[in-house]
Amino acid sequence: MSQITVLDAVTAFADWNEPTDAELSAIEAEMPLILADVDLIDAQITAMDDTPNDVDARRVRRALARVLTEYRVLANSTTEAAGGAA
Repeated sequence: MSQITVLDAVTAFADWNEPTDAELSAIEAEMPLILADVDLIDAQITAMDDTPNDVDARRVRRALARVLTEYRVLANSTTEAAGGAA
């Protein structure tokens, strides 16, 4: 069995283990999609917890539409940044 040493715990938070500027920029670019996914999950949980009704179904559909829209926007911006479609 592998054991975690104090050195492993200390080096896990070393300065060189921080995200790079490029990684932070990628996360920032994906943030609208991440937030849309969170809204979709929230709508799905709400729909599961309550008696099914039209309002919850509409909320899930709108959240899913937003996720798909944000995904399309992100995919198009990534394609444009890469120099166009192949």
